[in-house]
Amino acid sequence: MKQSDFIEMMERIAPKELALDYDNVGLLIGTEREIRRVLVALDCTLSVANEAAKLDVDLVLTHHPVFFHGVKRILPDDPETAAAYRLIRSGIGLYAAHTNLDACLGGVNDALAEALELSELRPFPFSTIGRIGKTQKPIPFADFLSLCNERLNTSSRFYGNPDRMVRTVGVVGGAGGDLAEEAFFAGCDVFVTGEMKHHEALAATFRDLLCIVPGHYETESVVLKKWISRLQDEENDVQYYETTTERSPLIARQEEKA
Repeated sequence: MKQSDFIEMMERIAPKELALDYDNVGLLIGTEREIRRVLVALDCTLSVANEAAKLDVDLVLTHHPVFFHGVKRILPDDPETAAAYRLIRSGIGLYAAHTNLDACLGGVNDALAEALELSELRPFPFSTIGRIGKTQKPIPFADFLSLCNERLNTSSRFYGNPDRMVRTVGVVGGAGGDLAEEAFFAGCDVFVTGEMKHHEALAATFRDLLCIVPGHYETESVVLKKWISRLQDEENDVQYYETTTERSPLIARQEEKA
C-alpha cells in the first residue's frame, strides 16, 4: 500500500476534522517505503521505536502524537525526540490519530463503553469526544467499580458517595476530567475517565457526581485490538502488530520500586 493510500484510509476511519484545535494528528514522520507492516501502539516511546525497528515495520501507528510543541532539534538523548530519532534513522514512518480517534465511530470511547458493557450510546451534548451509555440494569456502584477494574485490568480510584445505584454512565478515555461537569448535566450517575485533576475531582464531589479514575493508559489501550481489526477489514494486504513492549508508565514505576 502506498503511503498516500494509507493516509486516505486512516482519514476515512478517523477524519482529521474531528481532531481538536490544539492537536497534532496525521503523518508526523514520512517514509519512502510501501506500507506493508505496521506497529500499533498508544505512544511512540523509545521502546516502541526499538520494537518497530526490530520487527522491520514500515510505519508506527499511535494514538498519542509527538511534537505537540515546537521542536528545535531532534536528539537521541532527548526524551521528547529520542523515539522519533530512532524511527528516522531506521526509515520508519509515524502516523497519529488522537482526538479524532477519540471522537470517531468505533474509536477510543466506543471501545471503552463496550468494555464496560454499556449500551444505547450517544455523544456528550457539547463534545464529540465522550460517550454516554446505559448499564443493562441498575446495579450497585460497588459492582460497577468491580466491573471497571476487571475489564480494564486495573485498580481504580473513585470520588463521591459509593452508596448509590448506577444506570447512566459517561466515559471519556484519557485525560477527560474537564468534562465531568458536562457528564453531570447530561444526567450521568457515574463518570469514568483516565485522569482527573484535583480541582476537577473537588467540583465533581460538590455536585455529588460519582467518578471512577482507572488510569490514562487503561482507558485507552482497549482500542488497540479493535483498531487493528478495523484496519485489517479495510486492507488485508497490510500486516498489523499490536505492541508487546508498551506498558502504563505508572505501573512500570511501581514495578521498579518493588
